[in-house]
Amino acid sequence: MNYKAIFFDRDGTLTYGNKEKMKWYREIVEEWSKNKLELDYDKMMVLFDLAGYPKIGLKSIEQEKDFWKRYYEELLKYEGVFESIKEKAELLFSELWCNNDRDLYEEVIEVMEYFKIRGYKIGIISDTSPSLQISLENLGLGKYIDSYTCSDLVGAMKPDPLIYNTALKSLNVSAEESLYVDDYDIEADGARVLGFTSFHIKRNGEKESEWTIKSLKEIVEYVERESEK
Repeated sequence: MNYKAIFFDRDGTLTYGNKEKMKWYREIVEEWSKNKLELDYDKMMVLFDLAGYPKIGLKSIEQEKDFWKRYYEELLKYEGVFESIKEKAELLFSELWCNNDRDLYEEVIEVMEYFKIRGYKIGIISDTSPSLQISLENLGLGKYIDSYTCSDLVGAMKPDPLIYNTALKSLNVSAEESLYVDDYDIEADGARVLGFTSFHIKRNGEKESEWTIKSLKEIVEYVERESEK
């Protein structure tokens, strides 16, 4: 197959949370609240509602910044912190929003180089907000990436076909000409249904199918094998 493009999910595929920043976050909130900070998905969704996350998603960087400042204010109130809330929320925002809050998996640059040198178009498809591009440029990936497709701006989340098709249109390629990788199997499957050659990256788990990989380097190996046929 003559592939022309490769698309990546962001979190869990290219990036993971900076452990030092997460440690700082937990410790400073616990210092202020005098309670253990519990961070889970359900609690985050409650805080999203309290902070007024719009049903149509965040449509600009400024709107995103304003939201996260409100979010940290609501978090602090939820944890019982009421003194100097705005100042404390501003500190959390300045340290945690697009400020060394993510790290790259070790093979990412090597794999990006491989595809860029060979003329592939490279795109990102992520269920996230408008800072997607900033977050990856801060990690030095801007020179590799040709398009950024985020759910908030598209108005659809994976595995909705709209977000994948929007990404394909941004690079003027077809699904059949494209590779895709995601750390959620349902999202990798959603791309495969549309015709992508799609991989589910599961770095610390058993191989569930022929499309399950543990490293992005396995996509390179797949392309090399296909080119020899």
